[in-house]
Amino acid sequence: MTTPPVPVNLVDKFAQFSDLWSQKTIARLNDYEVKLAKMKGEFIWHTHDDTDELFLVVRGRLTLQLRDGDVVLGPGELFVVPQGVEHCPVADEETDVLLLEPTGTPNTGDAGGPRTKAPEPLA
Repeated sequence: MTTPPVPVNLVDKFAQFSDLWSQKTIARLNDYEVKLAKMKGEFIWHTHDDTDELFLVVRGRLTLQLRDGDVVLGPGELFVVPQGVEHCPVADEETDVLLLEPTGTPNTGDAGGPRTKAPEPLA
């Protein structure tokens, strides 16, 4: 017997974790991962030389610092950081974000370092 298809409830998924800056994979789309992250504070400046990166704010407010100026996102807003564009996510309050990027894309891009973490699957 097969399992019937079930939609992914983002509110329920965000309620399953509390750690900051740790990406959780909730779905796959072709060669892409749909990931969730809770963000608060400032991350690190980095680029993704081979891919764009989509940020969609579900709750809170996220500032994407870019060398050419900041992009501020509120709930329901998204922005795609083009490949090769240096950026630094900043959240003054805890912010829930959905990310879409190719499988295997490091969260710290070209910067590497101790904040690099592989995404964890979220059941």
